[in-house]
Amino acid sequence: MAVELQECGPVPYCRRHPERTTLYQVVQQHLETYLALAGEDDWDGQRVPAYVEREFRRYLACGILACGFARARCPVCGHDFLVAFSCKGRGLCPSCNARRMAQTAAHLVDHVFPPLPVRQWVLSVPKRLRWYLEREPKAISAVLHIFLHVVEAHLRQSSTATSPQARLGAVSFIHRFGASLNRHIHFHCCIIDGVFERADHGCGVPEHLDFRPAPALTPQTVARICEQVRVRVLRWFARSGLIDSGDVREMLSWNNSGFSLDAEVRIAARDRAGLERLLRYCARPPFALERLERIDEQHVIYRLPRPQQDGTTALSLTPLELIDRLAALIPPPRLHRHRYHGVLAPNSPSRGAASAYAREPPTEVASAPAAPAPSTRSPAHYLWAMLLARLFVSLPLVCPNCGADTCLPAGRCASSPS
Repeated sequence: MAVELQECGPVPYCRRHPERTTLYQVVQQHLETYLALAGEDDWDGQRVPAYVEREFRRYLACGILACGFARARCPVCGHDFLVAFSCKGRGLCPSCNARRMAQTAAHLVDHVFPPLPVRQWVLSVPKRLRWYLEREPKAISAVLHIFLHVVEAHLRQSSTATSPQARLGAVSFIHRFGASLNRHIHFHCCIIDGVFERADHGCGVPEHLDFRPAPALTPQTVARICEQVRVRVLRWFARSGLIDSGDVREMLSWNNSGFSLDAEVRIAARDRAGLERLLRYCARPPFALERLERIDEQHVIYRLPRPQQDGTTALSLTPLELIDRLAALIPPPRLHRHRYHGVLAPNSPSRGAASAYAREPPTEVASAPAAPAPSTRSPAHYLWAMLLARLFVSLPLVCPNCGADTCLPAGRCASSPS
């Protein structure tokens, strides 16, 4: 990125205008009608939860100067411009979702994943089980844990010279949406392609980890893992009383069980840019704003990323249907969007050693002064300006007239603009 900035110069920052987008106009014009109809007895859906209504109303204030802004001023030439505050929503706002996506991927690449090969595993379950996943949070955790245990056992068996204590390192993303604005709970797991073995060298010596890489993955191995996951998940649903044991035996006898497992995407050890792109894909928002287009006052279309089985390439929706679909995709509050597992788990004593594994050690300077006090800023928190520069090679705090660094007022304004 630094080379591009030197050769082409920084791209001037241009404030976004959400009020000009199709999504903002549809929500602004039809939200009150949707909320009123949702409260009537003859409305097909349920009443709108409070957190869903709150997300819609906060989105209408996101990026609007009338709802708050910060003033950036160049101390050299005096040029200034306004930057509107953001809503910091996590379910609807495309801008805030994109920032959260970029921040999550940047944190995982910079501070969590070591420079080792990473494979993406995508697990999808039958439609009959998705109904329970949407209503039983414990079912989501159970399916995810079963799947990771099966993959960890496979990595132990396939790696050489490993013990039963060897652990994997993984970050999982729970997607509650499909490509066609539909509810579809499935799992994207970014798993380090191998296991970590603890090597204790005695009392007082810092813990050391040895990495055992996994061999190449074959389609037969993926099918065998998928079958093990299918059997264990269905048995768990029977033990939990969610599905009758007779129905479970019937589902086990089906040739096409509805379970799907894909593990074709693998990122090389030193491909940090490729890993960041993969993590952005896993942390992506539930829909893309550029695919939404308004035809007339009563119809909008959403272009699908790929054709469906019947050849459909776009969805034709009324404004109320669009709002209803988006409302169903807003995640409930206080639910994690991604989780850490194995040696990368927050409480794992091996997390520090695993994240630092195979990283280049910092250069030591002779007779260096005392280290400054550690910063109070969390490593997971990135300044909004740095994320924009990382994504779009756009430096919002560079004056477009003279190229000098502009400044924002101290306090809340420095971290609130969108």
